Amino acid sequence: MTDLSIFENLESQVRSYSRSWPVVFDRAVGSVMYDEHGNEYLDFFAGAGALNYGHNNPVLKDVLLRYLADDRVIHSLDMFTTARREFLQSFSEVILEPRNLDYRVVFPGPGGANAVEAALKLARKVTGRESVVNFTNAFHGMTLGALSVTGNSLKRGGAGVPLVHATPMPYDDYFNRDYPDFLYLERLLGDSGSGLNTPAAVIVETVQGEGGINAARAEWLRGLADLCKRHDILLIVDDIQMGCGRTGGFFSFEEAGIVPDIVTLSKSIGASGLPMALTLVRPDLDIWEPGEHNGTFRGIAPAFATASAAINEYWRDDTLERSTLEKGARVESRWNSLVAKHTDADGEGQLVAKGRGLARGLQLPTGAQADAVARGAFERGLLIETSGPEGEVLKLMPALTITDAQLDRGLDIIDAAVAEVLGA
Repeated sequence: MTDLSIFENLESQVRSYSRSWPVVFDRAVGSVMYDEHGNEYLDFFAGAGALNYGHNNPVLKDVLLRYLADDRVIHSLDMFTTARREFLQSFSEVILEPRNLDYRVVFPGPGGANAVEAALKLARKVTGRESVVNFTNAFHGMTLGALSVTGNSLKRGGAGVPLVHATPMPYDDYFNRDYPDFLYLERLLGDSGSGLNTPAAVIVETVQGEGGINAARAEWLRGLADLCKRHDILLIVDDIQMGCGRTGGFFSFEEAGIVPDIVTLSKSIGASGLPMALTLVRPDLDIWEPGEHNGTFRGIAPAFATASAAINEYWRDDTLERSTLEKGARVESRWNSLVAKHTDADGEGQLVAKGRGLARGLQLPTGAQADAVARGAFERGLLIETSGPEGEVLKLMPALTITDAQLDRGLDIIDAAVAEVLGA
């Protein structure tokens, strides 16, 4: 029997994932986690997108162990280190230059919210404006600035103070395409009586992860980039969860052919689960004064080492990208069949399949049903979370390195859990 008393007695009530998966995990390899009793769980969660290359990836683990064994620098703030240099060289040579992207790299702190806060702060400094446009069902982090551009009311309610200087707009397909794209925003920007101050920036996820795996169309993203350019508004793409290959290309905006002014990265940029975040900015926007944005843990050198190793191992050719797209198509095909299976004679479906690459969502009629499916999956040995405004979407985000056999096994478990909840 698992003893959870130490966690229940000493940890804050704020903990969440441990409530869905009430076991004590001990080991993890690739796409499998093991609890302290040796029970095996297939992982379709991957650290909420922080483990795109799997748990204890042998290539990255070897680099990390050698780095520590050689007494290399671990903590360095923003001092120059060989590890920092090697990362910047690899990132520039393998990621930025082949994509014709010209960015300066800001190391804002260890997490995604740090990257978003830096992006918002710099956009306001550059433009001299306060307002930022965000989108319905967006999620950008849990600090006050990031929460102000987040849509979820539960998360916003945790702030305890008014969240200001942000204006939400409808995300792609919010109105089921009954209206032209950006009809409302264009009108507000062009009307001197609208009450909307010209925004400093627009911040957007190309695929909304926490919002329910809502994938924006490439043409919608291109339209947004064009709107920002015409109105002299900076475009920030939050690629914290969907970057580093999650949708296929290294950046999730590559498919749309746009070039954001600012990009935020975290989660899998450190590659091994170690904390790391980047804010990428156009060189002409890099107007920081020395030390104007800083943090004690903005230079965790072991993460630089594993990040460099991942870039060089997985991104010097398109093998991982092609594999991710193929596996994503495999999930899409399976879930389209599942949707058809749960569609009645009148064509009314109980399920909706969504997503891109290996960010996939299966929407159920209610959050309670999605929770029941996730719970049934856990009982069968699969870790999968839910997302969406009511928690109504099963959110599939396995490691990109998951095997075909593991992927199929997990999808079989989901099929069985869905059948149990909705009926065969």
